[in-house]
Amino acid sequence: MGFSVTSIMSKRNAAVLVAVGLGAGAIAVLAPGTGAEEADKRWQAVAPGRVEPWSGEVKISAGMIGRIAEVMVKVNDKVFEGELLVRLDDDEARSRLATAEAQVALRKRARNDQSASARASDRRKAEDAAFDAARAVVEARAALDRAAAARRAGNKPDGDLEAPRTALTRALDRLRQDKAELRRIEGDSGTPLPSQTEGQLNIARTELLAGEAAVEKSAIRASIASTVLQVNAKAGELASPNATQPLVLLGDLSALRVRAELDERDFGEIKIGQVVLVRAAAVRGREFAGKVSSIAPIVDAGRINARGQRNLNDVNVVEVLVDLSEPAPLAVGMKVDVYFRQDSAPKP
Repeated sequence: MGFSVTSIMSKRNAAVLVAVGLGAGAIAVLAPGTGAEEADKRWQAVAPGRVEPWSGEVKISAGMIGRIAEVMVKVNDKVFEGELLVRLDDDEARSRLATAEAQVALRKRARNDQSASARASDRRKAEDAAFDAARAVVEARAALDRAAAARRAGNKPDGDLEAPRTALTRALDRLRQDKAELRRIEGDSGTPLPSQTEGQLNIARTELLAGEAAVEKSAIRASIASTVLQVNAKAGELASPNATQPLVLLGDLSALRVRAELDERDFGEIKIGQVVLVRAAAVRGREFAGKVSSIAPIVDAGRINARGQRNLNDVNVVEVLVDLSEPAPLAVGMKVDVYFRQDSAPKP
């Protein structure tokens, strides 16, 4: 019969084993000579933990204060890296962008009315190419956003995202190439400095790109390919970088792991690759195999079972990550106990 252990003393003092979950929540105490030594031989240590996505929980928040205009996703949606999740109101930023676009068109006509030497002409062409490439990236990203929104609405299958994603990748590659070529020409000692009219155009273009960056800042995107675990954003609400809850919580559910808090007294006993068993009160009668994948290099206060102000006698812990072999039916957020096998530590 499975049970959940909340505390096993280290091998230096293994006389007492406190277990919960026997029968109807009874507490059992094993004194010396009644099984404590035998239990200690099997388990090197036990630590409480929580199940989390392989990526950890990724909290997506707003980068600025703004009213939420649209929420693009819901819980359990699968999203790709860079996908639009939440859009803040960007009317003011788009208004400034339209003004900047008009200035660029005006300054470009004035520049083109002036003749240029061969070297200056090459620089102009490189400047135009780099600017056009930057605008092409913005347009390609907007096209991908529209395709993703259409897929969410059920108007397009997933396969229709491939073309706009490829177009965005090509636009980014082109931008890198054109920027590199512009830097090469500007670095040539024979290239003349921009004239006043050319300089005014470059300033107008910089302001336009800054306007596009302001519009993009209103677009809150997925930082990784993942699954939407939680959505706290609602249209009409005010988003803030200092909000207590993230707008969207993401996680890569392709695999699950456990973040356990190991008593600092057992820090030197646990090794990378050590085999563990995981038990959850929510899934009785099941044990889940795993291996230690990471051990934090720092000792800190525990957070999993923390309640209120910390007491002076609270135990400091080390965070240990455990990769699960077959996690189903465990779910993200479940509390578990991690049992570290006595004889499973890899040989040095």
